[in-house]
Amino acid sequence: MDGIIIINKPMNCTSHDIVQKVRKLLNIKKVGHTGTLDPMATGVLPLLVGKGTLCSKYLINHDKVYQVELTLGVKTDSADKEGNMIEEREVPRELFEEEKIKQVLASFLGKQEQMPPMYSAIKVKGKKLYEYARKGQTVEVQPRPIEIYEIKLLGKNEKKKQIVFQVHCSKGTYIRSLCENIAEKLGTVGYMSALNRIQVGEFSIEQAINMNQIKEGELLDILTIEQLFQEKQAIEVEEKRLQPFLNGVKLTMKKPDGVYRIYSTRKFIGIGIVSHEFLKRDIILE
Repeated sequence: MDGIIIINKPMNCTSHDIVQKVRKLLNIKKVGHTGTLDPMATGVLPLLVGKGTLCSKYLINHDKVYQVELTLGVKTDSADKEGNMIEEREVPRELFEEEKIKQVLASFLGKQEQMPPMYSAIKVKGKKLYEYARKGQTVEVQPRPIEIYEIKLLGKNEKKKQIVFQVHCSKGTYIRSLCENIAEKLGTVGYMSALNRIQVGEFSIEQAINMNQIKEGELLDILTIEQLFQEKQAIEVEEKRLQPFLNGVKLTMKKPDGVYRIYSTRKFIGIGIVSHEFLKRDIILE
Protein backbone atom coordinates (compact mmCIF):
# COMPACT_ATOMS: atom_id res chain seq x y z
CA MET A 1 0.00 0.00 0.00
CA ASP A 2 1.69 3.17 -1.24
CA GLY A 3 0.06 6.61 -1.29
CA ILE A 4 -1.93 9.01 0.86
CA ILE A 5 -4.84 8.52 3.24
CA ILE A 6 -6.78 11.66 4.19
CA ILE A 7 -7.84 11.38 7.84
CA ASN A 8 -10.43 13.53 9.61
CA LYS A 9 -8.56 13.88 12.90
CA PRO A 10 -10.77 13.81 16.01
CA MET A 11 -10.28 16.05 19.03
CA ASN A 12 -8.10 15.20 22.04
CA CYS A 13 -5.44 13.15 20.29
CA THR A 14 -2.11 14.05 18.72
CA SER A 15 -1.14 13.65 15.08
CA HIS A 16 1.42 11.08 16.29
CA ASP A 17 -1.38 9.12 17.97
CA ILE A 18 -3.17 8.90 14.60
CA VAL A 19 0.00 7.73 12.84
CA GLN A 20 0.53 5.00 15.43
CA LYS A 21 -3.07 3.82 15.25
CA VAL A 22 -3.12 3.64 11.44
CA ARG A 23 0.26 1.88 11.45
CA LYS A 24 -1.17 -0.77 13.76
CA LEU A 25 -4.56 -1.13 12.07
CA LEU A 26 -3.12 -1.48 8.58
CA ASN A 27 0.00 -3.38 9.69
CA ILE A 28 2.23 -0.98 7.78
CA LYS A 29 5.58 0.20 9.18
CA LYS A 30 6.00 3.31 7.05
CA VAL A 31 3.34 5.88 7.96
CA GLY A 32 3.94 9.60 8.41
CA HIS A 33 2.10 12.90 8.26
CA THR A 34 2.75 16.17 6.44
CA GLY A 35 2.04 18.59 9.28
CA THR A 36 0.80 18.34 12.84
CA LEU A 37 -2.53 19.41 14.26
CA ASP A 38 -2.78 20.38 17.93
CA PRO A 39 -4.58 17.81 20.12
CA MET A 40 -7.59 20.13 20.51
CA ALA A 41 -7.83 20.68 16.73
CA THR A 42 -9.84 18.57 14.31
CA GLY A 43 -9.89 18.09 10.55
CA VAL A 44 -7.75 17.19 7.57
CA LEU A 45 -4.59 15.25 8.35
CA PRO A 46 -2.93 13.69 5.26
CA LEU A 47 -1.07 10.50 6.13
CA LEU A 48 1.71 9.21 3.88
CA VAL A 49 1.76 5.43 3.62
CA GLY A 50 4.51 3.11 2.33
CA LYS A 51 6.46 4.76 -0.50
CA GLY A 52 4.02 7.64 -0.21
CA THR A 53 6.32 8.86 2.58
CA LEU A 54 8.81 9.77 -0.17
CA CYS A 55 6.30 12.40 -1.41
CA SER A 56 6.64 14.48 1.76
CA LYS A 57 8.89 17.11 0.14
CA TYR A 58 6.16 17.84 -2.42
CA LEU A 59 3.47 18.40 0.22
CA ILE A 60 5.04 20.33 3.12
CA ASN A 61 4.52 23.77 1.55
CA HIS A 62 0.77 23.46 1.04
CA ASP A 63 -1.47 26.32 2.07
CA LYS A 64 -4.37 25.55 4.42
CA VAL A 65 -7.97 26.51 5.17
CA TYR A 66 -9.29 26.59 8.74
CA GLN A 67 -12.60 27.27 10.45
CA VAL A 68 -11.82 29.02 13.72
CA GLU A 69 -13.71 29.90 16.88
CA LEU A 70 -12.29 32.90 18.74
CA THR A 71 -13.42 33.60 22.30
CA LEU A 72 -13.02 37.23 23.37
CA GLY A 73 -12.39 38.77 26.79
CA VAL A 74 -9.89 36.21 28.08
CA LYS A 75 -6.20 35.70 27.33
CA THR A 76 -4.43 32.40 28.09
CA ASP A 77 -0.73 31.61 28.32
CA SER A 78 -0.99 29.10 25.44
CA ALA A 79 -3.34 31.26 23.31
CA ASP A 80 -5.88 28.42 23.23
CA LYS A 81 -8.51 26.95 25.58
CA GLU A 82 -6.07 24.48 27.12
CA GLY A 83 -3.95 27.20 28.72
CA ASN A 84 -4.23 29.09 31.99
CA MET A 85 -6.01 32.44 32.05
CA ILE A 86 -3.53 35.29 32.45
CA GLU A 87 -5.73 38.29 31.63
CA GLU A 88 -9.41 39.22 31.47
CA ARG A 89 -11.01 42.26 29.84
CA GLU A 90 -14.45 43.62 29.14
CA VAL A 91 -15.95 42.94 25.73
CA PRO A 92 -18.16 45.94 24.85
CA ARG A 93 -21.29 45.20 22.79
CA GLU A 94 -20.06 47.42 19.97
CA LEU A 95 -17.23 44.95 19.27
CA PHE A 96 -19.86 42.63 17.82
CA GLU A 97 -21.00 45.04 15.13
CA GLU A 98 -20.72 42.96 11.98
CA GLU A 99 -19.08 45.62 9.84
CA LYS A 100 -16.47 46.32 12.51
CA ILE A 101 -15.56 42.63 12.73
CA LYS A 102 -15.38 42.31 8.94
CA GLN A 103 -13.12 45.36 8.69
CA VAL A 104 -10.76 43.99 11.33
CA LEU A 105 -10.60 40.57 9.64
CA ALA A 106 -9.96 42.16 6.24
CA SER A 107 -7.03 44.13 7.70
CA PHE A 108 -5.10 40.86 8.02
CA LEU A 109 -5.20 40.04 4.32
CA GLY A 110 -1.90 39.81 2.45
CA LYS A 111 1.75 39.20 3.28
CA GLN A 112 2.91 40.03 6.78
CA GLU A 113 5.24 39.13 9.64
CA GLN A 114 3.74 37.02 12.43
CA MET A 115 5.15 36.37 15.89
CA PRO A 116 4.82 32.65 16.75
CA PRO A 117 3.22 31.76 20.10
CA MET A 118 5.53 30.74 22.92
CA TYR A 119 3.70 27.42 23.15
CA SER A 120 4.96 26.15 19.78
CA ALA A 121 7.50 23.62 18.54
CA ILE A 122 9.78 26.18 16.88
CA LYS A 123 13.35 25.65 18.04
CA VAL A 124 15.54 28.40 19.49
CA LYS A 125 19.07 27.46 20.55
CA GLY A 126 18.24 23.78 20.20
CA LYS A 127 15.15 23.84 22.43
CA LYS A 128 11.48 24.08 21.48
CA LEU A 129 9.68 27.26 22.50
CA TYR A 130 7.14 25.42 24.64
CA GLU A 131 10.02 23.98 26.69
CA TYR A 132 11.04 27.52 27.63
CA ALA A 133 7.42 28.53 28.23
CA ARG A 134 6.74 25.62 30.60
CA LYS A 135 9.71 26.71 32.74
CA GLY A 136 8.59 30.33 32.74
CA GLN A 137 11.67 31.35 30.76
CA THR A 138 11.64 34.08 28.13
CA VAL A 139 13.58 33.88 24.88
CA GLU A 140 13.86 36.20 21.89
CA VAL A 141 11.68 34.99 19.02
CA GLN A 142 11.89 36.30 15.48
CA PRO A 143 8.71 36.99 13.47
CA ARG A 144 8.03 34.76 10.47
CA PRO A 145 6.69 35.71 7.02
CA ILE A 146 3.16 34.44 6.34
CA GLU A 147 0.32 35.29 3.97
CA ILE A 148 -3.44 35.43 4.48
CA TYR A 149 -5.17 34.80 1.13
CA GLU A 150 -8.77 35.01 2.33
CA ILE A 151 -10.53 35.58 5.65
CA LYS A 152 -14.26 35.84 6.23
CA LEU A 153 -16.74 36.01 9.08
CA LEU A 154 -18.95 32.91 9.46
CA GLY A 155 -20.85 33.85 12.59
CA LYS A 156 -20.85 35.58 15.98
CA ASN A 157 -22.36 34.91 19.40
CA GLU A 158 -22.47 37.95 21.64
CA LYS A 159 -23.69 35.95 24.64
CA LYS A 160 -20.75 33.53 24.47
CA LYS A 161 -18.39 36.33 23.36
CA GLN A 162 -17.35 34.30 20.33
CA ILE A 163 -16.56 34.97 16.69
CA VAL A 164 -16.33 32.20 14.07
CA PHE A 165 -14.32 32.86 10.92
CA GLN A 166 -12.69 31.00 8.03
CA VAL A 167 -9.15 31.67 6.92
CA HIS A 168 -7.11 30.53 3.92
CA CYS A 169 -3.44 30.98 4.78
CA SER A 170 0.11 30.01 3.90
CA LYS A 171 2.24 27.32 5.48
CA GLY A 172 3.64 28.41 8.84
CA THR A 173 0.67 30.53 9.90
CA TYR A 174 -0.18 30.15 13.58
CA ILE A 175 -3.92 30.49 14.04
CA ARG A 176 -3.51 30.98 17.80
CA SER A 177 -1.39 34.06 17.14
CA LEU A 178 -3.86 35.26 14.53
CA CYS A 179 -6.70 34.97 17.07
CA GLU A 180 -4.79 37.02 19.62
CA ASN A 181 -3.97 39.67 17.00
CA ILE A 182 -7.61 39.90 15.86
CA ALA A 183 -8.79 40.28 19.46
CA GLU A 184 -6.19 42.99 20.07
CA LYS A 185 -7.29 44.90 16.98
CA LEU A 186 -10.88 44.69 18.19
CA GLY A 187 -9.77 46.32 21.43
CA THR A 188 -9.74 43.36 23.80
CA VAL A 189 -8.00 40.01 24.35
CA GLY A 190 -8.94 36.54 23.16
CA TYR A 191 -7.92 32.95 22.58
CA MET A 192 -8.54 30.20 20.04
CA SER A 193 -11.33 28.04 21.47
CA ALA A 194 -11.88 25.68 18.51
CA LEU A 195 -10.04 24.86 15.29
CA ASN A 196 -11.11 22.70 12.34
CA ARG A 197 -8.77 22.31 9.35
CA ILE A 198 -10.97 21.82 6.30
CA GLN A 199 -8.34 21.84 3.56
CA VAL A 200 -4.63 21.17 3.07
CA GLY A 201 -3.54 22.00 -0.46
CA GLU A 202 -5.88 19.98 -2.69
CA PHE A 203 -6.96 17.66 0.14
CA SER A 204 -10.39 18.59 1.53
CA ILE A 205 -12.49 17.50 4.48
CA GLU A 206 -14.94 15.89 2.03
CA GLN A 207 -12.24 13.34 1.11
CA ALA A 208 -11.33 12.60 4.71
CA ILE A 209 -11.93 9.28 6.46
CA ASN A 210 -13.06 9.15 10.09
CA MET A 211 -10.88 7.01 12.32
CA ASN A 212 -13.78 4.69 13.15
CA GLN A 213 -13.97 3.79 9.44
CA ILE A 214 -10.52 2.19 9.58
CA LYS A 215 -10.78 -1.40 10.72
CA GLU A 216 -7.94 -3.79 11.48
CA GLY A 217 -6.66 -5.61 8.43
CA GLU A 218 -9.06 -3.83 6.07
CA LEU A 219 -7.72 -2.37 2.83
CA LEU A 220 -8.61 1.25 2.16
CA ASP A 221 -9.07 3.22 -1.02
CA ILE A 222 -6.09 5.53 -0.94
CA LEU A 223 -4.84 8.30 -3.17
CA THR A 224 -2.05 6.67 -5.15
CA ILE A 225 1.23 8.35 -6.06
CA GLU A 226 0.14 8.29 -9.69
CA GLN A 227 -3.09 10.13 -8.78
CA LEU A 228 -1.22 12.62 -6.62
CA PHE A 229 0.87 13.70 -9.63
CA GLN A 230 -1.90 13.36 -12.22
CA GLU A 231 -1.51 16.97 -13.36
CA LYS A 232 2.16 16.45 -14.22
CA GLN A 233 3.14 15.52 -17.76
CA ALA A 234 4.08 11.93 -18.51
CA ILE A 235 7.30 10.53 -19.97
CA GLU A 236 7.47 7.05 -21.53
CA VAL A 237 10.85 5.42 -20.95
CA GLU A 238 11.85 2.81 -23.53
CA GLU A 239 12.12 -0.68 -22.11
CA LYS A 240 15.82 -0.96 -23.01
CA ARG A 241 16.54 2.26 -21.08
CA LEU A 242 14.39 1.38 -18.07
CA GLN A 243 16.86 -0.68 -16.03
CA PRO A 244 19.69 1.86 -16.27
CA PHE A 245 17.18 4.55 -15.26
CA LEU A 246 16.04 2.48 -12.26
CA ASN A 247 19.69 1.97 -11.33
CA GLY A 248 20.17 5.73 -11.11
CA VAL A 249 21.58 6.51 -14.56
CA LYS A 250 20.44 9.90 -15.88
CA LEU A 251 18.78 9.73 -19.28
CA THR A 252 19.04 12.40 -21.96
CA MET A 253 15.57 13.96 -22.20
CA LYS A 254 14.75 17.07 -24.21
CA LYS A 255 11.94 18.28 -21.99
CA PRO A 256 11.47 21.44 -19.93
CA ASP A 257 12.82 21.26 -16.37
CA GLY A 258 10.27 19.90 -13.93
CA VAL A 259 8.59 16.90 -12.29
CA TYR A 260 7.14 14.14 -14.50
CA ARG A 261 5.17 10.91 -14.21
CA ILE A 262 7.30 8.06 -15.55
CA TYR A 263 5.88 5.11 -17.49
CA SER A 264 7.38 2.14 -19.32
CA THR A 265 5.25 -0.01 -21.63
CA ARG A 266 2.36 2.11 -20.29
CA LYS A 267 2.96 0.94 -16.73
CA PHE A 268 3.40 3.63 -14.06
CA ILE A 269 6.95 3.41 -12.71
CA GLY A 270 7.13 6.46 -10.47
CA ILE A 271 8.24 10.09 -10.50
CA GLY A 272 11.25 11.60 -12.24
CA ILE A 273 12.83 15.03 -12.48
CA VAL A 274 14.12 16.67 -15.65
CA SER A 275 16.95 19.14 -15.14
CA HIS A 276 19.07 20.62 -17.95
CA GLU A 277 17.74 18.00 -20.41
CA PHE A 278 18.60 15.04 -18.16
CA LEU A 279 15.98 12.81 -16.52
CA LYS A 280 16.79 11.31 -13.12
CA ARG A 281 14.75 9.01 -10.90
CA ASP A 282 13.07 10.41 -7.81
CA ILE A 283 10.24 8.23 -6.45
CA ILE A 284 10.31 4.70 -7.87
CA LEU A 285 7.71 2.03 -7.15
CA GLU A 286 9.63 -0.89 -8.63
